[in-house]
Amino acid sequence: MLPRGAIGYRSSGNPVPYNQVNDADPNGIPPDGRTMTFTPSIERELTTRVSLTRPDGGLNPDAVGWSRVPLHDTAGIPGRGSWGRNKRWEYWNVMSPSYIVALTVSCVDYMSLHEIWVLDRATGETVGTTAISPGGRSAQLPASLGEGPARARTGRVTIDIDEAFDGTRLRGSTSGVSFDILATRPPSHDSLAVVVPWRRGGEITRFQYTVKDVARPATGTVTLDGIAHDVPVGSWAVLDHGRGRWPYDVRWNWGAGGGVSGDRVIGLQVGGKWTDGTGATENAVFVDGVLHKISEDLRWDYDLARPLRPWRVHGGGLDATLTPFHDKHSARNLGILSARTHQCFGVWAGTFDGLAFEGIEGFAEDVHNRW
Repeated sequence: MLPRGAIGYRSSGNPVPYNQVNDADPNGIPPDGRTMTFTPSIERELTTRVSLTRPDGGLNPDAVGWSRVPLHDTAGIPGRGSWGRNKRWEYWNVMSPSYIVALTVSCVDYMSLHEIWVLDRATGETVGTTAISPGGRSAQLPASLGEGPARARTGRVTIDIDEAFDGTRLRGSTSGVSFDILATRPPSHDSLAVVVPWRRGGEITRFQYTVKDVARPATGTVTLDGIAHDVPVGSWAVLDHGRGRWPYDVRWNWGAGGGVSGDRVIGLQVGGKWTDGTGATENAVFVDGVLHKISEDLRWDYDLARPLRPWRVHGGGLDATLTPFHDKHSARNLGILSARTHQCFGVWAGTFDGLAFEGIEGFAEDVHNRW
């Protein structure tokens, strides 16, 4: 039996403590003597279009919740005020039997960051480029998801993300590599859209709208050094769409996966740290395209000193373990700005409310940014 797919729930109705804030909260906001607000544990499902922000630029309270399809108008980001805290991005990851392709188009007010990265699964070799430019001139991002293309234009990286009638077309090129991939959108395919509010006292000045769209079937080509390679049927894509205003110092976990186990299409979407204590989660399991929301903060067990050991994520009826085969590790320290990532690619197996699954390819990550 699968859990209540239409209703977010926790295993108890008790409020979730704010991680016993005594040194710093899980999103990196230092204590200032004010009482941190406990947050209700009941998430609400949204079913109608809503604006993420109010006319003054603040978070619209009616926008807080989750939905099965993107419903939020995010045109208010960046909007008025809070310069330097606005974050906008489109991240796609495609896993094929032979290659893993990742692409990012992003703008964080004071800079744009774009990336193309490809892993050859047979050799372990990687190729790619990260391009950083001041301001937002190199990034084109739609006001809301699906309302236009996303593009990156620099001297080193070109990316085009375009909506098509049957999915999303992903194209990009950098030195030595290019790709043209269609992430199809099956009929009756749910995604997970969530607004995460960071509360301090009665005030919310930082918040994030995220859409996680997993288990999108993908086909196309990846071209390396002039040689084209198929992205065949049996490949899977995941989208991370983000619009919001972030704290300066933040850590997060994110895990995703898609594939076929037995006769079911399984999608996994799990997160942690950045949502702890907010009353919102980005946790869900998708079975044959249908979203089953998990409104419980999950437990993550892993060892960053040995990131290629298994990562276990459990709670809310889910018990899943990723067995990694590659760690995409990066670290940048630009003084006031820094970023450290372990993104481990592998294969998920486990159970969800009695449904067993295995062979679901994906990743799990631990990220710490000061930005």
